[in-house]
Amino acid sequence: MPSAFNAHNTNPLSQYPQAWDRASAIKLLVLDVDGVLTNGHVLFGDNGKESLKAFDIQDGLGIKLLEKIGIPTAIITGRSSEMVLARCEELGIKHVHMGVDNKAIALEKILQSLELKSTDCAVMGDDWPDFQMMKSAGLKVCPAQGHEAVKETAHFVTTRSGGSGAVREVCDLILKAQNRYEELLAQARA
Repeated sequence: MPSAFNAHNTNPLSQYPQAWDRASAIKLLVLDVDGVLTNGHVLFGDNGKESLKAFDIQDGLGIKLLEKIGIPTAIITGRSSEMVLARCEELGIKHVHMGVDNKAIALEKILQSLELKSTDCAVMGDDWPDFQMMKSAGLKVCPAQGHEAVKETAHFVTTRSGGSGAVREVCDLILKAQNRYEELLAQARA
């Protein structure tokens, strides 16, 4: 593990030694939404419909940085939401599967379309419905507030919670493990 990672480290990788090597081979990031890209709170308006979702801006930049180096992001979620679709469009996420009952089937479709294997992807989920798509992922990630059973199966548990920079933490891990973080940081500082 290079010292450059430690200089910017927000998560003690000594707890998850396998995460570094696994992150170095990732070609696709797959995310659940509620509890991963958002804090998991579902707000309903007077009309009985979902009214708001809050997304972390740093998560969005992390997704764009991965895209910049050729690593796409996919969304697989059990709920359908116009807000999620709008955020995905804003970030340029092309693989969006909403209202999904079996996340493993949705993941398989994405992998086939990109000609990748499940071990090529990092999957971030926070609760039991995510087990299906996390099962054979090359890097299994859970945000800090995720369910204990998901944390137990994860290769990496973020220090941040979903909707509060957890996705950015994973993006940074992948960028650093693939030796691209410092290059992108230098470009941002130039």
